[in-house]
Amino acid sequence: MTGSIVLFGPPGAGKGTQADKIVQLTGKPQVSTGDMLRLALSKETELGLEAKKYMEAGQLVPDNVIIGLIKDRMHESDARNGVLFDGFPRTIPQAEALESITEVSTVISIEVPDEDIVNRIVGRRMDPENGEIYHITFKPPPTEVAHRLVQRKDDNEETVRMRLSSYHEQTKPLGDWYMEKGILHAVEGTGSIEEVARSISKILTFL
Repeated sequence: MTGSIVLFGPPGAGKGTQADKIVQLTGKPQVSTGDMLRLALSKETELGLEAKKYMEAGQLVPDNVIIGLIKDRMHESDARNGVLFDGFPRTIPQAEALESITEVSTVISIEVPDEDIVNRIVGRRMDPENGEIYHITFKPPPTEVAHRLVQRKDDNEETVRMRLSSYHEQTKPLGDWYMEKGILHAVEGTGSIEEVARSISKILTFL
């Protein structure tokens, strides 16, 4: 399958987990704007230094810098047949800019109701000693480690609902935009990891 893939969905929908499986299935490298920014900063590239100015001022890195990083990434040999975008684009203007760099042939939207997202994220706990992630309902910790688990500061209900509100306002319209182009494929994301992976595999197999 030629062209790039966009993995789409609300925070906590399981995009990271499914991204790994899509990479294995398609051979397309996963592209994360966060990873690209960190690499550009560490190498002190021109775009990295420009991004640093905004980050140190507590501002969002503007779209033109992110698009510049993506443009550079698409020139690498492993991106010849497209890549997997995880977490980008987030807005229609970003998607329009992306069209000038690479053909997006498939958009996979992992659909999960808000209440399920809240339950997933608020129930997460991390073991600070080894980084293992548990969930008070879906993946309870062993008794011997339960006492040392911590909850990330941004895993509280108020913050999660704010992130979901932002997603619905800014990013959800992007799904409609891709749907009009006929390349959006919705996947029910409330099943097990394996069930969601099978649904995505079916979509990619028949393209």
